[in-house]
Amino acid sequence: MSTDLLAHATETIAVGSKSFAAAARLFEPRVRRSVLMLYAWCRHCDDVIDDQELGFNNTGNTAHDASAALAMLEQQTARAYAGEPMTEPAFAAFQEVVRNHHIAQRYALDHLAGFAMDVHDARYETRDDTLRYCYHVAGVVGLMMAQIMGAQDDAVLDRACDLGIAFQLTNIARDIVEDARIGRCYVPAVWLREAGIAAEVTIAELALPEHRAALARVAARLVAHAEPYYQSADGGIHGLPLRSAWAIATAHGVYRQIGIDVRARGVHAWDQRVSTSKLTKLRLLASGGVQALVSRLTKAPARPPGLWQRPGRDRPAGPGATGATAP
Repeated sequence: MSTDLLAHATETIAVGSKSFAAAARLFEPRVRRSVLMLYAWCRHCDDVIDDQELGFNNTGNTAHDASAALAMLEQQTARAYAGEPMTEPAFAAFQEVVRNHHIAQRYALDHLAGFAMDVHDARYETRDDTLRYCYHVAGVVGLMMAQIMGAQDDAVLDRACDLGIAFQLTNIARDIVEDARIGRCYVPAVWLREAGIAAEVTIAELALPEHRAALARVAARLVAHAEPYYQSADGGIHGLPLRSAWAIATAHGVYRQIGIDVRARGVHAWDQRVSTSKLTKLRLLASGGVQALVSRLTKAPARPPGLWQRPGRDRPAGPGATGATAP
């Protein structure tokens, strides 16, 4: 069963996230196993909510009940933490991760709360609304990943959360049109209006070619907004074991490059899905190794001021958590 779970998790990440799969090979075996298993659980939950398989091939089942699917995931998560036997591979894998690394149940529930935002058609009016979503679907995953790598210090966990938020901001920029086609938009509505898209334009209409120029400006703004979070994440590399630091520095470089490419392509950013080539991944793998080594020798810079703060660290999650007022 143990080998089967790892095989399932490895296949899941190979199909679901080629960008992170490349970096994951750098972890030492014990850490890699848990990282892959956590990813498999996150991917499974996402698929269950969207009625998909590994993020693709939507069945088109009009009878799919996302609210019931969310309730089932919440129940299964509670059962996993209660120590009940898990027959679903993704939950059996997650249960192993929870046991081995003492992952707090509140983190798992915070992640499911991100899916609840999709189920309940949450709307994102301000930057803080979008950042709150980024925390739930990615920042808290960064927290759990960091704990798998042995991080316990709150300052390091803050940086791990920041990296997850940076990843998600990049994903939102890359997927604006794709998301709009399925009726979702995570971009702050105020940013859309400031880019020249009228308030009466529906989410589905955002995907129309006539809005590409405005969306290119919005995407560039998202990529720019991710930068201080990527910068903050750099400061957490030193708190990880060397091989984990190498893997995370590489993933950091790969995702950041996706954002750079989205911004560079402008109105053509959505002609095809932006990804990094094998040659670019090799270059970023090498530079990630250098960054990991240098982190052993230098003092971590201070966390940039004004960043959104994760729950449990001075302020609650939600609008206004950055301490800034600009939308």
